[in-house]
Amino acid sequence: MIDIPPNPITTSRALRFLDRHRQKLVAAMIWLAMAGSFLGYSLVTNKSATETLQDVVNLLRTPAGPFLYILIYTLRPLAFFSAVIVTLLGGAIWGPLWGTLFVVIGSNMSATLGDAVGRAVGQGKGSDDTTGTTSGVVRRYAERLRANAFTTVLVMRLIYLPYDMVNYLAGFLRIPYRPYMLASILGSLPGTLTFVLAGASLPIDDIFAGRLRITAINPWTLALSVVLFVAGLAISRLLRRRESITAE
Repeated sequence: MIDIPPNPITTSRALRFLDRHRQKLVAAMIWLAMAGSFLGYSLVTNKSATETLQDVVNLLRTPAGPFLYILIYTLRPLAFFSAVIVTLLGGAIWGPLWGTLFVVIGSNMSATLGDAVGRAVGQGKGSDDTTGTTSGVVRRYAERLRANAFTTVLVMRLIYLPYDMVNYLAGFLRIPYRPYMLASILGSLPGTLTFVLAGASLPIDDIFAGRLRITAINPWTLALSVVLFVAGLAISRLLRRRESITAE
């Protein structure tokens, strides 16, 4: 039998493809694993999608639930899963106090993972090299991140720039971890409280049971969530206006 040596050109192209799309491939594998687990559980237990989701919520209510939730939140950026949905779920399951605590822990673990991914992607590249990876707006923030990490990350969080984009950019530029993390915690807190309170106002069990009533919604937590949301938008608009003036 004749051994055919591998084609070095084909191998090189495959390696470059994997290097360029590795995060998308990881996200696809995570989604396939979740979808497969969900479907498999539904088939084995002969339950509907709604009943399976209710079982997931019940699992999160067990003593091990917070640890599982924090793990899900931590790995969320690898699957490109919405942080808003996970935050709403935390508020709906544990309420304003514990929900905020678990979301803060999970979101900052997620920010740490995003920072690590950014550092891994930027390894071997110069700290000034953002060509081809960022838009003009982000390049402007990149310059400011190098000059003043804490204030810039704080502003980027408060004006609601995409959460994971900020994580990856900070890691790519190798911003010092301590000011990055402290600014992330403070800057993300208004948005965290907004969505945790919104989730806490919803009767999640009634929603899954298909018997949601307006009277079951907690008006006080929902009203506070709306107030925080409007205040956050006002602060964001003011900061964006100042950012535009600074850029000019």
